Amino acid sequence: MFTLHIEHTVTDYDAWKRMFDADPLDRKGSGVSGYRVMRPTGDTAAVMVELDFGSREAGERMSVALAELWKGPAAEMTINPRATLTETVESGTP
Repeated sequence: MFTLHIEHTVTDYDAWKRMFDADPLDRKGSGVSGYRVMRPTGDTAAVMVELDFGSREAGERMSVALAELWKGPAAEMTINPRATLTETVESGTP
């Protein structure tokens, strides 16, 4: 499994969440098999998102699409956006 880890600060979480929920990059059509939205406790302006993919190529395409979104429609609401694609090499339980 491949996961695109996304982190940024948002100027207005509610506005950002509306855009996320509107799904401008068509998560399902882009190969996303699952996602998580997280916020650090004590920092309501920070947002972390994890998008899961079955292939590296789909994750890489989403990373490129996100970079374009951050330059355009999301530019005014995201600060210092960054994304890192990772591959799960092991998972388990304690």
